[in-house]
Amino acid sequence: MLILAFDEYMLQAQRLGAALDVPVQKVYLHHFPDAESLLRLPISVPEHVIICRSLNQPNDKLIELMLCVKTARQLGAKRVTLAAPYLCYMRQDIANQPGEAVSQKIIGQMLAELFDDVITVDSHLHRISRLNQAIPIDNAINLTAADNIGNFLKQQFDTAVLLGPDAESQQWVSSIAKKIGFDYAVAKKIRQGDKQVIITLPEYDFNNKPVVIIDDVASTGRTIAMATGLLMSEGAKQVYVAVTHPLFCDDAEAHILQAGVNKIWSTDSISHSSACIYLDHLLAQAIKDIV
Repeated sequence: MLILAFDEYMLQAQRLGAALDVPVQKVYLHHFPDAESLLRLPISVPEHVIICRSLNQPNDKLIELMLCVKTARQLGAKRVTLAAPYLCYMRQDIANQPGEAVSQKIIGQMLAELFDDVITVDSHLHRISRLNQAIPIDNAINLTAADNIGNFLKQQFDTAVLLGPDAESQQWVSSIAKKIGFDYAVAKKIRQGDKQVIITLPEYDFNNKPVVIIDDVASTGRTIAMATGLLMSEGAKQVYVAVTHPLFCDDAEAHILQAGVNKIWSTDSISHSSACIYLDHLLAQAIKDIV
């Protein structure tokens, strides 16, 4: 096997290579003045190639991914696996208005046509339960970082309350809490726009207790910031955040910290200063299981 990696995700790819005892080589990438991408791969590749790249900021990356996988096959790769801890375009699973593109199905079909295997982590699925319903191949694998996050939190606290900011987060919060023996609660959220949300805390005594807000994605940060303000008003001792995917668009991170969050921890699914929970062994085991 060979892992192909891009500059912005090279450290994670190298950790994955070490976990698998597989070499890692860089994909040369150049952007022309008109923003077109030029890719160059090693001239010799083995039969099984793993492309390791998360798909945040996806529009350029999807084109580069297509160029990369097709070139790898032209160079002799018989099997190409995508290891993308963050997988884009999974939220839009229905047309909310007439004429809307259902991007989950479109991008999922594209990935199915390009790759033999797709491995991701905590994909944001709403109305489906299995990733291969969105990416119609046998080896469409949606891992969870719950154990990784739980083990990390157990090292930080003797005890803490875990809070899910909305109903969708309950699966992660309950799984982590059960593993490490912490209490948990789940808030209610009504989204009114990309940056407008209403949060209602559950009935729970947060007074003088450390609270960790758990979520799969931190994007605009408004949900986490509002939940933090409510927790502080309820007397929480400190508020922390643990997320799988630290997207942190625009001023999201600053907004969260200004709301009173003590510390943000995330996995390395996306390169970010908060990334301290590594996924290499989780990904490596999934790859070992399919080869």
